[in-house]
Amino acid sequence: MFKLVAIDLDGTLLDSYGEVSEENRMAIKKCVENGIYVVLASGRTISSVSNLAKELGADKYIISGNGAVIYDFEKDEIVYNRFLTKKQVLEIARICEENSIFYNVYSEDEIITKSLNYNVLFYHKENAKKSEDKRTNINIVYDINKYIENSSTDNYLKVTICEENKAVFNSIIRKIKHIDSLDILDVAYMSRKKIKDGTNDVSISYYYTEITNKNVNKWSAIKFLIDKLGIESSEVMAIGDNINDKEMIINSGLGVIMQNSSPLMKIYSDVIVPNNNESGVAKALKMFI
Repeated sequence: MFKLVAIDLDGTLLDSYGEVSEENRMAIKKCVENGIYVVLASGRTISSVSNLAKELGADKYIISGNGAVIYDFEKDEIVYNRFLTKKQVLEIARICEENSIFYNVYSEDEIITKSLNYNVLFYHKENAKKSEDKRTNINIVYDINKYIENSSTDNYLKVTICEENKAVFNSIIRKIKHIDSLDILDVAYMSRKKIKDGTNDVSISYYYTEITNKNVNKWSAIKFLIDKLGIESSEVMAIGDNINDKEMIINSGLGVIMQNSSPLMKIYSDVIVPNNNESGVAKALKMFI
């Protein structure tokens, strides 16, 4: 019997338009009613993940920033964190600025960016369908470096870098790898998302990586949480689609991968379910819980 299910959001629970199907909603509700911890585990900001968790009734714990944070709803506090420091973020930002690379910085409750492009554009379009209290907070600033230097916080979840040219992208990654105490997500393929432009579907594709503090991943956060709850690794099901889900897929009692995942990720899975537009999460929950 599984006692905890960790579920990724983008490309997994959410469809290509950033929505949760009714089938997925009902399956999660059934798990919660049966006393199973359903933990949303995402790279998004704390506020963005927590809003969806409340909506779904999966509001015991969430994992944000790809494992940088665990938030406890009952205590209304962060019970685990592995933040990037302001100094680390400014060093990454300097390299991106010098090479005219698009990047954005995730704090606890907002995405700091210069413009609505790539992943930020997807969140912006997603926000248009949500009430104001459930939107991802996007803060467009002219000078990210100055904004962060003047900020009172020293807590940052991650930095995301996006670029359409693979050669340019790889060059930037090599430069950032020289910064100490960072983990750089090894994504070898393009991210592909769809947004609505009127009645038309528009595809946006780009190479990207996510930069976090050293040893930050979703499984490290899950391991901390299950130790706290007295749950064994074998009693955990993890459902994901992307390279940032790799550790939790490998180490959980059951690692479930979506059909829309990259071929690389499917190697690590125990089970492959239908894609994120066909309620693959619900299929997994019905099959094993």
